Amino acid sequence: MKVVVLNDFDQAPQIADVEIPEPAEGEIRVKVHAASINGFDLSVAASRLQGMMEHRFPVVLGKDFAGVVDSLGGGVTDYAVGDRVFGVVTKNYLGDGSFGEYVTVPTAVGVAKLPDGVEFAEGAGLGLAGTAALDAFDAAAIKDGATVLVVGATGGVGQQALQLAKNAGATVIATASSAEEISLVKDLGATHTVDYAQDLAPQVQAIVPAGADVVLHFAGSPDTVVPVVKNGGTLVSTMLRSADDVATEDFQVVSIYANPAPETLKRIAGGHAEQATSVTVQKVYDLDQTTQAFADFSAGTLGKLVISIA
Repeated sequence: MKVVVLNDFDQAPQIADVEIPEPAEGEIRVKVHAASINGFDLSVAASRLQGMMEHRFPVVLGKDFAGVVDSLGGGVTDYAVGDRVFGVVTKNYLGDGSFGEYVTVPTAVGVAKLPDGVEFAEGAGLGLAGTAALDAFDAAAIKDGATVLVVGATGGVGQQALQLAKNAGATVIATASSAEEISLVKDLGATHTVDYAQDLAPQVQAIVPAGADVVLHFAGSPDTVVPVVKNGGTLVSTMLRSADDVATEDFQVVSIYANPAPETLKRIAGGHAEQATSVTVQKVYDLDQTTQAFADFSAGTLGKLVISIA
């Protein structure tokens, strides 16, 4: 099968042919129709995770996927060949990835059924970003009438979190700089915007003098948002190693590491199918254009960049 691989550390990713994998006990094999790019993929491609995770070369790149179940491993009873699925390749090593024609994934984590009304390109953009957003939203326990600042609102995670907060009845302040970014986050439900290229504190305090009840932090240094969290409020961040990275007794700090549990993925897919949330697919590439997609991702995006493998 055709894949995008990293053959060794400090080598550039390339298109290659490898054997089609067989699903192990408790796994399914997915015929991948679409995959999407995340910052994690660029880190793997640049060998930045050397020494942090086991690499089983050749490492097939890619985490997010959407496709159709092609084969069942032993003991699998909750999926059938032909089921539409999506999710996040979740294994304790790097080796199997979604930037290829097939991928094997365990059914215990990282996969769920994709509703018929959701296109593969959209499903491919929901897994990792949707999980991080939903985990952050759950941790924040946002109440109706709360004021929520979403930092990194134009990214894949931020866009999902913004919509979840809006749906919960919050007044959302979103970070955005350009006219295009401002238009995007307002279309998604933001009431106010603040420019992330400028000091956030005076901008947020001009809107809510006491600070935001909740800050959902998905981009940049946490130092920039500490001054705008209300006393007694909550800071939820995907950018911290632990809550101890922010030394404060004035508000709650929660560090999030996305866990694509099947129930979480089901909730994400259900919300999308019911049009409670949407995913912005900015551009679709062929598999052999993955290098260009990486470059475009690095230059900044306003939505998910999707690799079509159908």
